[in-house]
Amino acid sequence: QVHLVESGGGLVQAGGSLRLSCVASGRIFRIDDMNWYRQAPGKQRELVAAITRGGSTNYADAVKGRFTISRDNAKNTMYLQMNSLKSEDTAVYYCNAQAVGLLTVTPNDYWGQGTQVTVSS
Repeated sequence: QVHLVESGGGLVQAGGSLRLSCVASGRIFRIDDMNWYRQAPGKQRELVAAITRGGSTNYADAVKGRFTISRDNAKNTMYLQMNSLKSEDTAVYYCNAQAVGLLTVTPNDYWGQGTQVTVSS
C-alpha cells in the first residue's frame, strides 16, 4: 500500500507564503499523477493543482499565477508553493496520488490526511 503524509500547513497573513509537502511511502512501484485538492468550510472539495509524472502541470483558475506544483520522483515527494495567499485560500489541503504498488497491477487512488491552511486578512 501507499501512504501519503502532508506537512507545511499553518497560519499565515494575507499576502504571505507557505510551502506544502507530500511524501509518499510504502511498497511503491510507480506514482503517476499527483494532485493537490482543498476543501474550505461549507464547500466541496476542489482540485487545486495537478502534475503528471513527467512534470506537466495544471492549475485551478483561482490559484493560477500564485501557486506552483512540483514533484521530485526520486524522493516520491510533491510540493505546493503558495504565494500571495488570500483569505479565500483557507482550507484543508489534501495530497492525492494515483500509484501502482509493488504487488498490484492496476493504479489506485491514494489520499493524505490533509493539512490545514489558514490565511488571515
